[in-house]
Amino acid sequence: MKFCPDCGANTKLEIPKGDNRLRFVCEKCSKIHYQNPKSVVGILPTYQDQVLLCKRAIQPRQGFWTLPAGFHEMEESTLEGAIRECKEETGASVMDPTLYAIFDIPQISQVYIFFKGELKNKAFHATEESLEVRLFNEEDIPWSELAFPMIEVALDRYFSDRGNNNFPVFREEIRRPWKSRRLA
Repeated sequence: MKFCPDCGANTKLEIPKGDNRLRFVCEKCSKIHYQNPKSVVGILPTYQDQVLLCKRAIQPRQGFWTLPAGFHEMEESTLEGAIRECKEETGASVMDPTLYAIFDIPQISQVYIFFKGELKNKAFHATEESLEVRLFNEEDIPWSELAFPMIEVALDRYFSDRGNNNFPVFREEIRRPWKSRRLA
């Protein structure tokens, strides 16, 4: 950040008094400009024994499969955002979504929050953000075509939890270099 969004003056990187990290500080108005991680919210939608995935129509990772998810918007709860993203990417609605997974990805300053929910019905379709939307059985998941590491981890955990019929909330940190558990 070169200029203060408040007054337009130059900014400089310094550790403000009482802080422990470099921050952009305005040289004129002294405003400290904090930069924080972005949150991404999504749904792991299920229908009976199947999982709904969408093939990305947009970058990054266009043409790869993912769970419906996207950036959390201002003035919405994480659950509202996850439901919105599911609708935007698949046209689907879920019933009684519950918190399921949190992924910390420090190297890209993102936090992913996934809810798990059962589809209300089999009404779903491709959208501007998805080339294709399909229900998959575990054995049919295109593991080598998943868009992001946390999608593989979430699906692996879901299928394991489903075997026990117990879905506790879990947290995982994804760091580079990341090794696929399924494709190793």
